[in-house]
Amino acid sequence: MSEATTRKLIDELRTVLADAEALVAATAGDLGERAQTVREQAAETVERAQAGLDELESELAERAKAFVDDAGAYVREHPLQSLGVAAAVGVVIGFLLSRR
Repeated sequence: MSEATTRKLIDELRTVLADAEALVAATAGDLGERAQTVREQAAETVERAQAGLDELESELAERAKAFVDDAGAYVREHPLQSLGVAAAVGVVIGFLLSRR
């Protein structure tokens, strides 16, 4: 995910919070047209934020799948190196757990 996308998502989440705060403040005294307008703005902002989060989730799922596929391909191409790395990681974890 790019930095611009992350910033945009954070900005939209901040807008959601601001709209929610405005909704609470607006409905404290009256439930008229003003409250309805603020509610509509909050609903639109929530929809935009949800769409951004859905897009982010899809992008992250695609990246994770690509990473798993690449890792699988590497293991198939270099089985001995992969076995060595796995053994080394196991030794390190065993060493760390034995020091408890």
